[in-house]
Amino acid sequence: MNILVTGGCGFIGSHLTDRLLERGHRVSVIDNLSTGNIANLNKKAVLYKIDIRDDENVGQVFDKEQPEVVFHLAAQINVRKSEEDPYLDTDININGSLKIIKNFLRVERRKKFVFASTGGAIYGDTDILPTPETVEPFPLCPYGISKLAVEKYLFYFSMFYNLKFVVLRYGNVYGPRQNAQAEAGVISIFSNNILDKKTPVIFGDGEQTRDFVYIDDIVNANITVMDNDVNGIFNVGTGKETSVNQVFDYLKKASGLNLNKRHAEPRKGEIKRSCISPAKLIRLTGWHPSVEIKEGISKTFTWFKGSY
Repeated sequence: MNILVTGGCGFIGSHLTDRLLERGHRVSVIDNLSTGNIANLNKKAVLYKIDIRDDENVGQVFDKEQPEVVFHLAAQINVRKSEEDPYLDTDININGSLKIIKNFLRVERRKKFVFASTGGAIYGDTDILPTPETVEPFPLCPYGISKLAVEKYLFYFSMFYNLKFVVLRYGNVYGPRQNAQAEAGVISIFSNNILDKKTPVIFGDGEQTRDFVYIDDIVNANITVMDNDVNGIFNVGTGKETSVNQVFDYLKKASGLNLNKRHAEPRKGEIKRSCISPAKLIRLTGWHPSVEIKEGISKTFTWFKGSY
């Protein structure tokens, strides 16, 4: 098939592009390289260096490539930046997404639109853990709000324009190629700190938890929903909580170093516990997370060490 990946030079997008090419698909990529790295991109993919908000050029890509499936990953993905500039977050994540959707609707042979949403930021504070998709989202940051808005638009387009779509609400994704500056993933940040001989900083007491899911499992989920006749919203996580303190301990073991850490004031508005249930995706597709956190952190640190 002809497949388009937006954000294909980024962390998740580049891994997904590799897998799609391995399966024999033709893959085109839209990426403005604001946070993506062209070195991540498979040379067999066709790159269009444009912004998803550039309606004219995006339209030309769709006219030329006629993608049957779109994986929409391009976004402003930093929660802190969304709080600093919610208008920019809205412009990229909502307006940019609508331009991609609008152009996909013009493709006659379109099959499915797969949207990368967030499970970590969309539910807000909830006592229901692991959190299933039936819990009403209540995002506490502009990033989560913008992702939820696009989900609602997808329902609208599915009802009135017969758009088949899947929303994947990711847990906290980590793994090789993650950009610590762009994605603010604690595992990549701590890995860089360790290799730079800097003391990792933990905000608050470090007992805040997240659902960390390894990149290979995320890619498998994307491929699975493309291959299966499913639609709607799915969490992609492990259903297990891991604290920031545990992450530090696992990285300490993976590095083999006698590391120290320091604590700083808690970040304002940070969710104390986050963990999403992947039961629906498992039940309807057979997908399941396969990489345990200890193994994933070891693999990730080994990659970071080799890239230094």
